[in-house]
Amino acid sequence: MRTTTYPTRQAVRQQSSLVEEVLLSLLAGLIFFFLALGVITIGNQVWYAGRIFPGVSVGGVDVGRLSQADAAVKIAQSISYPQNGHILIHEQQSYLVTPGQMGLFLDPDTSARQAFQVGRSGGLARSLSAQFNAWYNGESLPPVMLFDQRMAYQYLADLAKQIDKPTIEASVDLKGVEVQVHSGQTGRSVDIPATLVLLSAQIQSMQDGIVPVVVRETPPVIIDVSQQADLARSILSVPLKLTLPDGQPDKAGPWTFDPPTLAAMLAFEKIEKDGKSDLQVTLNSDILREYLNNLVPKLVLNTENARFTFNDQTHQLEVIQPSVTGRQLDVEATIHAIQDSLMQDKHKVALKFIFHDPPVSDKATGQQLGVTELVHAETSYFYGSSAERVQNIKSATERFHGLLVAPGEVFSMGAALGDISLDNGYAEALIIVGNRTVQGVGGGVCQVSTTLFRTVFFAGYPILERHSHAYRVSYYEKIAGNRINPDFAGLDATVYFPLVDLKFKNDTPYWLLMETYVNPSTSSITWKFYSTSDGRTVKWETTGPVNIVPAPDPLYKENPDLSQGEIKQVDWAADGADVTVNRTVNRNGDVYLQDTFQTHYEAWQAVYEYGPGTDIPTPEPK
Repeated sequence: MRTTTYPTRQAVRQQSSLVEEVLLSLLAGLIFFFLALGVITIGNQVWYAGRIFPGVSVGGVDVGRLSQADAAVKIAQSISYPQNGHILIHEQQSYLVTPGQMGLFLDPDTSARQAFQVGRSGGLARSLSAQFNAWYNGESLPPVMLFDQRMAYQYLADLAKQIDKPTIEASVDLKGVEVQVHSGQTGRSVDIPATLVLLSAQIQSMQDGIVPVVVRETPPVIIDVSQQADLARSILSVPLKLTLPDGQPDKAGPWTFDPPTLAAMLAFEKIEKDGKSDLQVTLNSDILREYLNNLVPKLVLNTENARFTFNDQTHQLEVIQPSVTGRQLDVEATIHAIQDSLMQDKHKVALKFIFHDPPVSDKATGQQLGVTELVHAETSYFYGSSAERVQNIKSATERFHGLLVAPGEVFSMGAALGDISLDNGYAEALIIVGNRTVQGVGGGVCQVSTTLFRTVFFAGYPILERHSHAYRVSYYEKIAGNRINPDFAGLDATVYFPLVDLKFKNDTPYWLLMETYVNPSTSSITWKFYSTSDGRTVKWETTGPVNIVPAPDPLYKENPDLSQGEIKQVDWAADGADVTVNRTVNRNGDVYLQDTFQTHYEAWQAVYEYGPGTDIPTPEPK
């Protein structure tokens, strides 16, 4: 049987009282503890009010319990890295510097201020926690450093002046005719920003160390020029000769450039080839172009048709002068040929030409050209002409023998006649200049122009330009037998190119062949037109000389070069007159063209020269 005993009420009250006493003791103890802790904490705050809390260090220097000022002094005395640290800057050559020289400076005041702030930021709990942590575990702060990168940058910039090298391309130049080779050089330049990054990292580590200089290298694009130098030596080894191509008719040239001349023209040009740069040896194209342009007019050949005569028996053309293929110097093509030849070590170069084939070659036939028959022939007479005048007539007439006029072509006698000069076979004879007849080169050429005019006139071709003489010249009115036919007055023509010309048009679809013949024994010129007749015929009528004006009285002039009693006639009298000639050209019974030629002749005065002291005849009254 289980028996349970219950405490009495008095015993319970005794136990409760004991518990209360224990609790009160504990509470009193806690209150005392916190009061004591508060007193200590307050005391600690008061004690370190102007000093750094214990356990705080800067860069390994204990500054706890020190004032800011004392801490700053201690930090400045203890941390000497900016002055005593060693930075080795290396690039082929080493340069030892201190961090201070690179712009690193210790800031002890700010370092001490940061140490003083430990345990004094945030709320109370956070501050007390930081103070306890510093006291218990220690709080190490880095010193405050000031880094002036401008000093480091300037140092590196000065260093770069010793390290930097420009990129130099390999090159070739000349000293006289001697070829000189200059080697290339790899360019080197300090990358200051990149080096500054490495230097900054090393300095801020607060440790000695080596900082490599970052250098960028730029190799030359052109490294080897030995091949170009050899080519230049080859170009200058022998003279350059320019020649005419084989088969060209004249014997001009050769044109030679000696080595000193070539040296003055030699150029070394930088070119891009296959995406790479290279050096090219060449002759200066501008100098070559100027030289060749001076040759252009000397080497030009005008295109000339073949000249023929018509065989009246066989009705075939016979070549009397071969055709000439025209040519013009092709300056640019010649420059390229010179450059290419020199690159191949060839020093003889043929000039390049642009060739033009003549419209009519030696192989042309009368059927092809439409030259199948004689369409007209005209003869004029020059009885009494001097030997010089006859010489000029022959020289001028030869220019037109065998000449062809193309269908539709406007023919200029002056252009075909060319230069009238002593060098071209002409002599001095009487010519009309202004209002006088004087000695001049080519006197008598108008006998030729008059003959051509009449041939064109009676053949029925359109006459586009014609000029008469200033006065009536007896030569142009003479017919066979040295007789005068006044009906030929007004059918003369003069040429004084380029001011005065004789022009006509070949208005047929056929070529026109001209043949000219001078017969001194009969004092005659015969001009023949060969072509194909289109059925045209000519009718003409003339007024003959009208409105006659008698010649003035003779003029006598003293000439000191003549002897006394010597009288020499230098100009001849001619009556003035007007002549009108009308022409009608019919073709197959219809009027094809009509034209009128009006001529005014001045009354011309005879002129005599006499020697000093000569009696002058008195003119007879009219």
